[in-house]
Amino acid sequence: MAHGVAQELQRRNYRLEVLDGDVIRTHLSQELGFSKQDRDTNVRRIGFVTELLSRNRIIAIVAAISPYREIREQLKKTSTSFVEVYVQAPLTVCEFRDVKGLYAKAKAGQIKHFTSISDPYEEPLNPEIICQTDKFTPQQCVNQVLDYLEQQDFISALELVTK
Repeated sequence: MAHGVAQELQRRNYRLEVLDGDVIRTHLSQELGFSKQDRDTNVRRIGFVTELLSRNRIIAIVAAISPYREIREQLKKTSTSFVEVYVQAPLTVCEFRDVKGLYAKAKAGQIKHFTSISDPYEEPLNPEIICQTDKFTPQQCVNQVLDYLEQQDFISALELVTK
């Protein structure tokens, strides 16, 4: 979904960066594990980078698992343009879609601190957007995000925009 939104915004000539959680962990947070403290540190780092990008009029799209509500709420309060998109999917759907086999490994005890298996996922209380990925296609979810951004005047509905 993040890449679908990014492709459309790039087509409209917006400046943006996609901050992928796996890439961030490889380059910026490689020393961190998956304890609550390490996850919160990772999310804070991502929030810091997004704020730097936003200050320079670059849209930051974050595609990362952020399982703890408290840290998301902290970032929401301190960010200038935070839009929380809850990509909702039941655990059974996540397990079915699991191309890396991580859910099976986590259930077998081979991966510790795995979100929704051995660690909690705290659903957002008031996300701006809820994308029900078990009911709608990826493109419908992308359109839902774009429609919200247009309605809130974060982006223009015009085909090509110079920002």
